[in-house]
Amino acid sequence: MSLAVSRGWSPQLRRPSALPGFGITLGFAVSYLSLIVLLPLAVLVWRAGALGLDGIWRVATTPRVLAALEVSFAIAALSALVNAVFGTIVAWVLVRYEFPGKRLLDSAVDLPFALPTAVAGIALAALYAPNGWIGALFAPWGVKIAYTPAGIFIALVFIGLPFVVRTVQPVLQDFDREVEEASATLGASRRQTLFRVVLPALVPALLTGVALAFARAVGEYGSVIFIAGNMPFVSEIAPLLIVTRLEEFDYAGAAAIATVMLVISFAALLAINSLQALARRKFGDA
Repeated sequence: MSLAVSRGWSPQLRRPSALPGFGITLGFAVSYLSLIVLLPLAVLVWRAGALGLDGIWRVATTPRVLAALEVSFAIAALSALVNAVFGTIVAWVLVRYEFPGKRLLDSAVDLPFALPTAVAGIALAALYAPNGWIGALFAPWGVKIAYTPAGIFIALVFIGLPFVVRTVQPVLQDFDREVEEASATLGASRRQTLFRVVLPALVPALLTGVALAFARAVGEYGSVIFIAGNMPFVSEIAPLLIVTRLEEFDYAGAAAIATVMLVISFAALLAINSLQALARRKFGDA
């Protein structure tokens, strides 16, 4: 004991913890992530590697694949940005106001989580088709929603909204109302309080919700194929193109497209996470 103390070690640091040790938990975490995440992704890249880099590049740069990737990533990014705005508004209403049916509305936010994606796609297609309740209102004006990229956008907004609401909502609930009152006491208007006090505190959580919504939207399949129309070069998404290649027994080509999607998605999520870390440092220091 005296030797440990003389070397600067505290006896309290040697006291055993009631929880499992670092080595056990680290080993379990690495093993679990390897089996569930890393190993399947490694097999995917290995399968695509059969084509070689030149083969993957040829598959990825064909006009049909480029068009499908553009549709998937562009509409997914747009839907995530729209959800960032309206998801924040929904979270604000659920946290700051009391009204009849609030619990019902709060529960409805989670419906895209619980509803099978195929059911959601069929329901959206029936609603926005030219003879549907909403689609029929736009049909006389020559506006077609279902079976176009607009239908894909609606489906991706539908499935991505809960991610933004459920990440922003807890931050709003924990936000100290006294900070807003202090801002008003110092002479700030409601607009200034909102944009200079409240929203900066929400930025890290909002970016997390946007990242989750974007990631879900990029890989969404079930709710999209029923409302997209699936026309090559117009409304064909990359996941559908992957399934088409699998049905043609072109496993290497399907793996190549999936690998390209993986690389682009990882780069986009890395950029969002970097922005999130920057926002946390900036607004945390403020």
